[in-house]
Amino acid sequence: MAQSYKALKEDFVSNLTGGNVSEINLVTAVAPAAVLLWSILQSRQAFFVRYGRQAFAVDFLLNVVAILLATTLYSEAPLVLNMLLLTPAAVLYTSQSARISQLRAVKVNGKRAEKSVPDKLNPLPVRPFITAYRGSMMIITCIAIIAVDFRVFPRRFAKVENWGTSLMDIGVGSFVFSAGVVAARPILKDQLVGRSLGFATRLYGSARHSLPLFVLGVVRLYSVKGLDYAEHVSEYGVHWNFFFTLALLPPFVAGFQSFFKLIPSYAVLALLLGSAYQALLELTPLKGYILTAPRTDILSKNREGIFSFFGYLAIFLAGQATGLYVLPRASQTTNSAGNAAMERRRLLVRLALWSLVWNCLLAFTLSYNYGLALRVSRRLANLPYVLWVCAFNCAHILAFCLIETVAFPNVHKAMDGATEKREADFATSRVLQSYNRNGLAIFLLANLMTGLINLTFKTIDVDSGTAMAILLGYAVVVTAVAIALDANGISVKIYENWKRKARTICAWYTGRQYAMLYA
Repeated sequence: MAQSYKALKEDFVSNLTGGNVSEINLVTAVAPAAVLLWSILQSRQAFFVRYGRQAFAVDFLLNVVAILLATTLYSEAPLVLNMLLLTPAAVLYTSQSARISQLRAVKVNGKRAEKSVPDKLNPLPVRPFITAYRGSMMIITCIAIIAVDFRVFPRRFAKVENWGTSLMDIGVGSFVFSAGVVAARPILKDQLVGRSLGFATRLYGSARHSLPLFVLGVVRLYSVKGLDYAEHVSEYGVHWNFFFTLALLPPFVAGFQSFFKLIPSYAVLALLLGSAYQALLELTPLKGYILTAPRTDILSKNREGIFSFFGYLAIFLAGQATGLYVLPRASQTTNSAGNAAMERRRLLVRLALWSLVWNCLLAFTLSYNYGLALRVSRRLANLPYVLWVCAFNCAHILAFCLIETVAFPNVHKAMDGATEKREADFATSRVLQSYNRNGLAIFLLANLMTGLINLTFKTIDVDSGTAMAILLGYAVVVTAVAIALDANGISVKIYENWKRKARTICAWYTGRQYAMLYA
């Protein structure tokens, strides 16, 4: 990459100040608004039961293109785009009653649903609203990491240099928070069977799962340096990248599970960690060191990535705390639709209360008159940033849960496992399901395509029409791959693939040694 153009690219994403939180909320509200319209079309017309080209096109337009438009062409008028989605949803909801279609029993999301003997309810059921939340978050992330390189993507949405809020800042934290939500599932499984793993066993297991992420981080590091790719050094540092942060989370979380016996709340642990880190920032020279120190050694060269990790760890723990109450069934003795409805109301109230708690704590840390007078910093991943991410994600999970409750009440009212699974399939967008199913693999594909596009085009010189064509083509390819993997029942488990390759290499190496020995 020519040095002058590389410098222009780096300046294009540097020294930005972000935008206001209300605009970010309006832009990201497009995701639940799109899911609402999808849900009304499905519940009122069974529109996506036969999942052909037309159904896929509408699914793609609602859940991918709407988000692309919100972050580009409609960035100045996100409220208009929200109204374009909410108005037909309101009209359909009020003009048509819920359709009980025989198609639901024949084919759901393109898959034949065979009648089965009623079985027990799964204590860890599939939650369509969590699929919608994680799928939408992944789509926004995949779009933003490429759109930020074009001028059609507003600079106020790109990552802030030091202090402030932006769309991409909340996206990074949301990625970690959502990972924490699903990371609660293994803990819940252990609780269900009464299994308690020792510290060494937990640490070993988490380290094995972290190794592929660490390798991806190394590959990205050498790719960026080798290709002389434009990079924003103050984001994570000279050598650090987001994959290293993700790789370190599981081992540290395994360590924090020991503290859980003393403080039986991951939310409290997250608050304590975030508060302790903030105290270090305020009471020691650490904040100044992170923001202004010269880059003279390995620590100072990567200080943003190393120290912001503690903020991301607090976010991950808060996500686990949320997952511990949104993923499991509240009671295994649910024996009526009335009890199931009551449990769902309790879940909605709990989500609302936690959203309120996180917002109140955020307001306290930001208030100049009645609080700590702090400012949000993604670069530091300080306490206000942690609280903002938690408040934002709890509110979004609440929104998706409310949509599912209104549009698909049969999901949480199901009295047996087979019915629950059928209703959950009926209530789940195929596009969102595919992004959620192979999230990390799709994120890796999106990163590779982002690099390829940046090496092929001078993105900052591209006009809006060409930029939208490139972005739309990119979205089609990423979505098509995600859909293809899901349609063929493929779940890309990077750790499992890595383990198989490691075994193959070891077997080859061992065989080679024996061949040399007996030659």
